[in-house]
Amino acid sequence: MVDRFAVDWRTAGLDPQTEALLEYAERLTTDPKGCGSDEIAALRNAGWDDRAIHDAAQIVAYFNYINRVAEGLGVEPETWIDPTGRPR
Repeated sequence: MVDRFAVDWRTAGLDPQTEALLEYAERLTTDPKGCGSDEIAALRNAGWDDRAIHDAAQIVAYFNYINRVAEGLGVEPETWIDPTGRPR
């Protein structure tokens, strides 16, 4: 499952609740202005409470922020991590 997740989380056989959260994380990363009440409702319908949704938004936003800082400063990727994020 880890290998399937590294390639495409949609093929990893995850539970619907986790898939809903990952869809939100992806949308927040690729189209933050597109996130709104519909996405929050989908997370609530999948079983996530407001605290979990808040925490997810904070974590996703932080990772996006720190990656942009690193890219903006020209920080080279770690050599011990392959392109899928796994140790070499």
